[in-house]
Order: sequence, then C-alpha cells, then structure tokens
Amino acid sequence: MKEIIIDDKEKYLNENYPFGEVPEMADRRRCIHCDETFVVGQFKVFINEEGNELICCPNAPSCDGTVIDWFRID
Repeated sequence: MKEIIIDDKEKYLNENYPFGEVPEMADRRRCIHCDETFVVGQFKVFINEEGNELICCPNAPSCDGTVIDWFRID
C-alpha cells in the first residue's frame, strides 16, 4: 500500500467516510488493532493494490487498522 497525502483532511473525511455520522476532526477514537487513542484528524489514507483508498489508523503502516476498527472514546 502507498500513503496518499491529503491536503484537506476534513473535506476528505466528509466526502469519503463510509458510515453514518461523520466524526469531528477533534473527536477521539481508539483503534482495536494497536489499542492506541488518537484524534480523528490524525488519520492517514492509503491506496491498496486494487486502487481502493482506505482511511487508516494514524499508526499505519505499522498498524493495519482502518476506520471500521475505531471506537468512540467518551
């Protein structure tokens, strides 16, 4: 996979978030793969071999968590 540098992360997230309500950039999440807490705006985007863009954990590529692996921190 290759990382894609996103200039406007908020716009990217609003246009590409795969679930219902788009989180705020300052919201906190925890990745179930690396068990790290982070701010949503720290996400990274990678493109896989099939050409799909994946919203990934900020610890990628050492962590293979994607947006589906994040849970809300209240």
